[in-house]
This record gives sequence, structure tokens and C-alpha cells, in this order.
Amino acid sequence: MIAIIKYNAGNIASVKNAVERLGYACTITDNEAEIRSAEKVIFPGVGEASSAMEYLKERNLDAVIKSLRQPVLGICLGLQLMCRHSEEGNTDCLGIFDASVKKFPPTDIVPHIGWNNLQNTGTPLFDGFSNDDTVYFVHSYFAEICEQTIARCDYILPFSAAMQRDNFFATQFHPEKSAGVGERMLKNFLQSF
Repeated sequence: MIAIIKYNAGNIASVKNAVERLGYACTITDNEAEIRSAEKVIFPGVGEASSAMEYLKERNLDAVIKSLRQPVLGICLGLQLMCRHSEEGNTDCLGIFDASVKKFPPTDIVPHIGWNNLQNTGTPLFDGFSNDDTVYFVHSYFAEICEQTIARCDYILPFSAAMQRDNFFATQFHPEKSAGVGERMLKNFLQSF
């Protein structure tokens, strides 16, 4: 069973639909026992960092997520909350990745919405990717480039499009909205780790 973490964030149902299209059983849950016993965990979401972290802390899910040993995939807000700190609401986050999350400077259209390609995708999460493949982003905040960056994107400035530390993976883009390319990445996560 794949556990999709339920917290104060949107867009979770579309991730469930994408996982089920790939043939995997999954459940949306904030139950600690269900999350801990899952084969894999997905931590997706669209929303605001400080209220999302507050929800996680109220239910002890912040500690649960950090202690997981099975493969975990954060998506969008999930990636940002897995970082050390977010400028959004001046929020201390989970600290899984050693990066800060900052707001894009207003030198171009913010939020960053649309299709972009990735650079440096030479990890198993991106098996089958080419330099021409594009994925879908929608975000106003970005994670800095750091040691855990496994793919980057340039929009206004370079940022972490994907990150990994041990059993923790995360993407700033939305694989569930990225057509066949996103489906391939989700399949890589669900099959390869």
C-alpha cells in the first residue's frame, strides 16, 4: 500500500488518481500507523508553508515523516516543507534537506507557472528522461541549490527542481500534472526504490 499524507494542503486527490492509474493501491491518510506501515509514502501538496507545518505538528506528523525509513516522495509544497526553513510565513520546516526556501524575486512573472525542462537528471528517479522532456511547475517559492539537489531548473534563477537524501526524494514540479514524463518519474519512484 502507498500512503499519501493528508495534511492542510490541496491537490492530493490528483496524486492519488495518478498512482492508481499506474496500478498501485493507495490511501490518503494522516494516521501514524498507516503511514509507518506503508510500503512507500508520498507527501504532496499545494498550499501555504506555515499553516501546513502547523497541521503536521498538531498531529505529530512532522516527527513521523522525519523518522520514516521507507522511500518517501515529496511534491511541490512537500519538497519545500522537507527543507530547513521557508520564507513563506518565516517557517521552520522539517530539515530533511539542507536548503532554505525563498520567494522568487519579482523580476519576471511570479508565480512560476508552466512547462520547463530539467538539468542534471542523472539519477534513477529520472531513468528514461531526455534533455527535451518538460515538466509542469506552479510555485512562488523555490528551494536553493544544495548538496541534495538531483535536478535543477532555471526560472529567474537556478533552483532545486528535485532533491534526494537517503530514502527521501522530492520534486518541485508536479509529476501528476506532467503527462507521460511525470508518469514515468512516478513509476520510477514506485518501482525502483
